[in-house]
Amino acid sequence: MKIKSYAKVNIYLKITGHKDGYHTIDSRFMKVQNLYDTIEFIPAKCDSFSIEGCDDIELQSNTIYKAYKALNEYTGDLELLEFFYNHKVVVSKNIPSQAGLGGGSSNAGAFLRLAKECCNLLLSDDELASVGAKIGADVPFFVYDYDSANVSGFGDIVEKFDEELLDIEVYTPPIGCDTTIVYKTFKKELLDKIEPNNFISWKTQKSKELISKYPAIELNDLYKASLLAYPTLKDYAKKSWLFSGSGSSFFRMV
Repeated sequence: MKIKSYAKVNIYLKITGHKDGYHTIDSRFMKVQNLYDTIEFIPAKCDSFSIEGCDDIELQSNTIYKAYKALNEYTGDLELLEFFYNHKVVVSKNIPSQAGLGGGSSNAGAFLRLAKECCNLLLSDDELASVGAKIGADVPFFVYDYDSANVSGFGDIVEKFDEELLDIEVYTPPIGCDTTIVYKTFKKELLDKIEPNNFISWKTQKSKELISKYPAIELNDLYKASLLAYPTLKDYAKKSWLFSGSGSSFFRMV
């Protein structure tokens, strides 16, 4: 019982507004096929929900644990409870944290998909995605497991985008970008400068075309905010490389 938990990059990421304390977005997410964590359910007697491989994260803060709690609350399924009294979760991490690659959200989404399969949960993908949305904005994308998708709203609107999965190289400098800090910086310094109508056509353009047309600073609104919040990021920027999410990873098509 094993599943790959893939990283993602944001081909583009535009902030469209601010509502109820959260930013709304319009973005293209793409799976990174050569960068993933692995999640396994291994038989073991457990007094409570058990995760190995994430020792640097407190259980209550772990997205996998949050996914388990949300799934349990949504289904009330006794088979789910019984299963995790008899199995532990083992995670092999490769996706760096605070890197704009969606590692924690990917883990939550992959966990939900594997739990659904192993516990015979009669849930649609839409239902599972709604559970995932309670955990984090990026989780629904990973629940649907699309190669590429247009993601909007609070991250809860996920529309499959049919295109070739690109071969992507990722470079993550030795800097962690806290998403909350980056978004707060954007709200304070840049929110009043957004022009949502300028990129409406991007939703229909292939990722390869967008990458060839626009530089990183235009494709990702959070790049400027990340540079303001973490000035040393500019020392790691490379020509023709793009910026994913709230950072700190850069990527390019190879």
